[in-house]
Amino acid sequence: MATPPSSPTTARKPLLLFSISLPVLLLVLALVFLISHTTFSLLICPFLLKSTSRSNVTISSSSTSSASLDVSMEMTMQMQAFHHVSPPPPPLQASPAVSKSSRKKASTKRNKSLLKLLLRETPQTRRFAARAAELFSAPCADGRFFMTWLSPLAQFDRRELLVLESLFRWHPRACLLVASDTMDSAGGAAKLAPFTDRGLRVAAAAPDLAYLLRDTPAEAWLAAARRGGVSPGSVPLGQNLSNLLRLALLHRYGGVYLDADVLVLTSFFSPNGGGGLPRNAVGAQAADAATGGWRRLNNAVMAFDAAHPALREFMAEFAATFDGSRWGHNGPYLVSRVLARLAGDGGVAVLPPRAFYPVDWIKIGGLFRAPRDRGGERWVKAKVENIRGGSFGIHLWNRETKGMEIEEGSVIASLVSHSCLFCNSSSMSVKQE
Repeated sequence: MATPPSSPTTARKPLLLFSISLPVLLLVLALVFLISHTTFSLLICPFLLKSTSRSNVTISSSSTSSASLDVSMEMTMQMQAFHHVSPPPPPLQASPAVSKSSRKKASTKRNKSLLKLLLRETPQTRRFAARAAELFSAPCADGRFFMTWLSPLAQFDRRELLVLESLFRWHPRACLLVASDTMDSAGGAAKLAPFTDRGLRVAAAAPDLAYLLRDTPAEAWLAAARRGGVSPGSVPLGQNLSNLLRLALLHRYGGVYLDADVLVLTSFFSPNGGGGLPRNAVGAQAADAATGGWRRLNNAVMAFDAAHPALREFMAEFAATFDGSRWGHNGPYLVSRVLARLAGDGGVAVLPPRAFYPVDWIKIGGLFRAPRDRGGERWVKAKVENIRGGSFGIHLWNRETKGMEIEEGSVIASLVSHSCLFCNSSSMSVKQE
């Protein structure tokens, strides 16, 4: 029996089912892919990101460690100087407190080694008294002056030589003794040659502290320091020893002490036709605007007769309250503490701030910059006239300005040109615009 032929409707059913199921199948596959991708992103990727983050942290930590090592090496090189003129750079480590503590410990350790070095007796220090006697053998018609330099020889540079020029520009018959172990050398003699070759009386001698402090209130302090019984602290050692050394020099010989960053602007003994610097005097750094009385003194410039009682009080205070880790404690603040206790300032004249500190350290940088317009030129002219009209000198605050150039046309450039001795060569220190 023959099979009957299939109808057209029966033949089209598989095609119809296939055409309907194909989109459904594609939709299901799409949903499966979307669900699997989402699951991968939520469950697997965080672990990969954490692994990558750990790798980055390791690299960053290694980089920070390397940078910190570079900073540490740079700071170690800087601490080879007995004192520095600028604050240390900020730490790069994640824990500033720990870094600061580490630097303080390193500085204290370095100071202990330097203290032994500076307090030792040498053939040079044993010649100090004879060198001073030779310099002062003839009268110093324009006064005896003293400086200290407890830093490397290379740091006694153009700025310091300009100060020497200004001193001898206004005091050509003065005597200047630079108490310094590094300047008492062939290199130091070469730096001073432009002055000595012209017959100016300047000498550098390594200080003999035992001789200078003999029979003073600080003699026992020196003995204790040599035995290791004094902690030098973390403040640059040269600064603290210089504070004591300047007192000892004035106590032994009498005269005027001058920091190596004080530009002299006129004669200390007949400024502008006046009476000059008092025989025993210090300068105020800050005064009370209402009362005119001093608020803070500074020891960058001091004038005293030999063996003045106030000097003994200063040295006694130094020995009794020495703290090598507090900036200024053994210097400007010491002078302020002592004279505040003494009746009538201990017979010491206190000069107003404009005598030596007409511009505070916060604003001194502006005096190094050239004017940018006519208004700036008028300001410079007025400022120069004001300073020259009432100041013996101006403290350049080297700790803030050592790295600054003296720009041509600035207030400082004008003051330098007014007080230079070798003016053609001095102009090399002024930046040309």
